[in-house]
Amino acid sequence: MTDRRTPWPGDPADHEDTPPEHSHPGPADETGLRERLADAVDASDAPDVVFAVSRHGRRTLHTGGTAPPPTVPREDLRYETGSASKTFTGLLLTRLIRSGVLTGGEPAAACLDPGRPAGPDPVTLAHLITHTSGLPALPADFVPRALPAWRTNPYARYPAERLTDAFLRHRPRHRPGTRWHYSNYGVSVLGHAVAAATGTAWEDLLTTYVLRPLGLSGTALRAEDPEADATGHRKDGRTPVPAFDAGGFQAAGAVRSTPHDLLAFLEAHLDPAGSPAADALRAVRVPVLRRGLGHRHVHTVAWFRHPTDGGPMYFHSGATLGQQAFLGFRPDTGTALAAVCTRRFRARDPFIATAYAFLAGE
Repeated sequence: MTDRRTPWPGDPADHEDTPPEHSHPGPADETGLRERLADAVDASDAPDVVFAVSRHGRRTLHTGGTAPPPTVPREDLRYETGSASKTFTGLLLTRLIRSGVLTGGEPAAACLDPGRPAGPDPVTLAHLITHTSGLPALPADFVPRALPAWRTNPYARYPAERLTDAFLRHRPRHRPGTRWHYSNYGVSVLGHAVAAATGTAWEDLLTTYVLRPLGLSGTALRAEDPEADATGHRKDGRTPVPAFDAGGFQAAGAVRSTPHDLLAFLEAHLDPAGSPAADALRAVRVPVLRRGLGHRHVHTVAWFRHPTDGGPMYFHSGATLGQQAFLGFRPDTGTALAAVCTRRFRARDPFIATAYAFLAGE
């Protein structure tokens, strides 16, 4: 990291990537796109696969898979996005900050336990969303607690109360803001801290500040309809698994959504103008920290940010016990990609690599 202070984006206008002008694809480009999508779906090797692309607002979807087509078309099902849910969480927190409800500098422990002394180096909301809180990936007692349901729904065995209690007892090994370590635990604590600070349930906050303003009516935090929710599978690609229950980890991985809703979410990031969330959508593209050798790994509040020949590419992937997702967009080409599949991640799994390469090549 280059900055040991609490990271947070400044004025987006100071950092905004201005995409160059591009012509819209013609018939030959469209044919080539469909062929590439078909190849990506085939390469993903999963029971159900959807690759959904938006170029300058024009959508192209290709579906397929190793299983027979479900009753509801694959492009209309809702898929578990796992850790890609954190892009929704980052946007929500940024909206709350831009609207003056929060600052991002609030100590999380004080939000959860009002009156608690903050101490000299408190873990703030900004630390939690940027994975600089000093928290491990999961609570220390998560594995023994979750082990009886390890192959079905381990997170469901770790409820919100247990997660927040674990956080309030935890003593970080490193001063918050000094090291980056990816943490489902930290982002989950963030969700509960924000809910406590605002006096509003996490699901209601997400609906009010993200889903409703962006028109995402096909997005939810839990399975609701066996006919409309995609069924995940184990690594063998044949054995179904129960719908994912995030337990106390909602903010880190509970979002499930349709490919069209995911594209709408990404299109809003590409073209924020006119959106009620425009300021926040621009802000979540601003780098807030750099890490690694040569500071080559760049992060925003919500996205991983990698360079391409034409400009930055923003992306986040996610996985549950039976599904995977990849979300990404490129301002330089006006392209967004939402890819989902219904097979658990396995060694040398081709799905995420295929989706990343597809967007990088756009």
